[in-house]
Amino acid sequence: MKEDKRIIWGIWAFTAVVYILVIILHELPQAEYMPSWMTGAPRFHAVLNGSCTLFLLASLWSIKNKKIGLHKTFNTAAMLFSLIFLLSYVVFHYFSGDTVYGGEYKSLYYFVLISHVVLAALSLPFILLAYYRGYTGAIDKHKKLVRFTYPVWLYVTITGVLVYLFLQPYYAF
Repeated sequence: MKEDKRIIWGIWAFTAVVYILVIILHELPQAEYMPSWMTGAPRFHAVLNGSCTLFLLASLWSIKNKKIGLHKTFNTAAMLFSLIFLLSYVVFHYFSGDTVYGGEYKSLYYFVLISHVVLAALSLPFILLAYYRGYTGAIDKHKKLVRFTYPVWLYVTITGVLVYLFLQPYYAF
């Protein structure tokens, strides 16, 4: 099946919009108040990231056992949870701003945080491309992308939980 150039363009456009939103988010003045329902967002984000980790591991198990339908289901779940995370992350950080780590493991924390952010940003379009190619049946192209994209996405989901664990004592609510 030939790739739809509009979808490919849409993936890159979506990636650009996400990058712009995250950059703008850090430049906007913080909201004057945070709704009480947002106080559970960091834990919610950790649950979403942890769930994505489990979906990705289940997806790998599924494909290794030739359960293609299950593999697609787990990948779709990981994509949906990641999208919910992204939307919730943007809303939460608009209201809360950044949380400062005050612990004694700053070097480790910053390594985890920086690698998490950089790899999340770099992998986004390739995760979307791999999903699209798998969904449309371009399996050879899907496999080539997944060989590198899968471990990065798995790392990002795991480190997302670790960032939460590092910051959990410092959330100011």
